[in-house]
This record gives sequence, C-alpha cells and structure tokens, in this order.
Amino acid sequence: MPAPGAVDLAGPRRRPSEVSVLASIGYAVAYTGVGIALLVLGFFVLDALTPGHLRKHIWQERSPNAAIVLAAGFLGQGMIAFTTIWTNATSGFGTALLYTVVFGVLGVLLQAVAFLVLSLLTPGRLGEVVTEVAFHPASLVTAAAALAVSAIIVASIWP
Repeated sequence: MPAPGAVDLAGPRRRPSEVSVLASIGYAVAYTGVGIALLVLGFFVLDALTPGHLRKHIWQERSPNAAIVLAAGFLGQGMIAFTTIWTNATSGFGTALLYTVVFGVLGVLLQAVAFLVLSLLTPGRLGEVVTEVAFHPASLVTAAAALAVSAIIVASIWP
C-alpha cells in the first residue's frame, strides 16, 4: 500500500479471488486448446490407420464402428489430459501443460500401436473392419483396447 499522498503506479488492486478466477480462465483456455489439438492429432492418426477418409466413414456413411473407435480414443485422451492436469497443477502451470502435451502425444502414439498390434492378431485388416457400415463387434474390442491403453498411461502419471 502506498504511503499517504504517494502515487500508486501499480494501478487498481484486485482482490485475490478476482485474480484466481482470471488465472483459472486462462488456464482452462490453454488446457482446452492443448486438449483439442490432441484430439485432432488422434483423429488424423486413426484416419491414417483406416482406409479412406474417417470423416466420410462417420458423418456420411454413418459407420458406427468408426464412431465407436474414435469416441473411445477421444475419451482416453480426455482421461489422460485430466490426470496430467489434476496431478501436476500444484507444480505450476508450465509443468502441468508440459505433462499434458507429452502424455497426450504418448497416448495417441500408444493407442495407434495397440491398434496395429490388434490388427496383427485378428483376421482381416482391422482398419477395414472398423470402417464398415454394418456393426462389427471388433469395434468394441478396438475401443476397449484404446481405453485400456489410456488407463495404463493414466496410472503411470505422477508429478
């Protein structure tokens, strides 16, 4: 607080709760931006693992299989992002954001590895099976694999 009669060059003072709210909004925007970027990356990786265009399979041809597998990947990425933020927030914003990026990219890559391994272990080409328009139970197995990989990553995240 400035001395009586002194000019306060710091500007108007905010209450701590106002600063916390504004900072939290900024953190939320940054984490959400990273999260959306990771979802986009996951979309493009799955698109590369399947024949044709994933967007067309889901939105035009209405493949429930492709939608199930993509949704599971998205949910897994959400679990990973949540855990990195939750377990590292007290380490500072930069550290938590770094953990979110690193473990999020790791999640996308390891989900892709699980997809490829599952494709080797099953008959036919998994990429073709999960883009069929008629429901195929392999989409549920593939989705479960993506969620299991994500859960393993979540369990390994420590600040």
